Amino acid sequence: MRLDKYLADMHVGTRSEVKEQIRKGRVQVNGSVVKDPGLGVSAEDCVEADGVQIGYQEHFYYMLNKPAGILTATEDRKQPTVLDLFPENLRKNLAPVGRLDKDTVGLLLITDDGALAHRLLAPKSHVDKVYLAGTDLPVTDEDVKRFAGGMTLADGTQLMPAGLEILSPDRSRVTIHEGKFHQIKRMFEACGKKVVYLKRLSMGTLTLDPTLPEGEWRELTKEEVRMLRS
Repeated sequence: MRLDKYLADMHVGTRSEVKEQIRKGRVQVNGSVVKDPGLGVSAEDCVEADGVQIGYQEHFYYMLNKPAGILTATEDRKQPTVLDLFPENLRKNLAPVGRLDKDTVGLLLITDDGALAHRLLAPKSHVDKVYLAGTDLPVTDEDVKRFAGGMTLADGTQLMPAGLEILSPDRSRVTIHEGKFHQIKRMFEACGKKVVYLKRLSMGTLTLDPTLPEGEWRELTKEEVRMLRS
């Protein structure tokens, strides 16, 4: 691919910014200064910008601790989205994997790897998603049984069996294997309770980093990516 595209894809800068870097002699390829933005390079070449080696990545993977009040979307004309939490030069082709309601917080995977996203979200994959839920009324053993037995909601929606672990009277851990619209909230409503707090803790093998503050993100480690792909 072109050298300027290589550097822009690796988030060194915008296409115009990296072209300027190249023309000013700040980029080297295989140890030699290059001033042609259109030079063809590959992942096997050693590319450096301002003395820093820029290895090529096909895809990028980020863990976001989503705060409340932010839409899980790539763009919106009126309200902030999860991608607005990222610098503009990182946003190219990124998208959230699945959705969290506007008032729901916690783990959200952001990536440009469409194949992985499709696999994680495919209904047949049954990827476990674990949440911490707070309710207005105490959760009971009867609720646990109802979750475990699967539910048919008032509108006829059929839900798979789900895990419900009581942590305290108004706090519980919920494990679901699908991601239907407002699913956890609707399940608790069917039990006569209202969800007042909801936080996603994990999705498949990926667990929310407890040191990551709400509204912040970090790149996934190589091991986290490997586990997601396995």
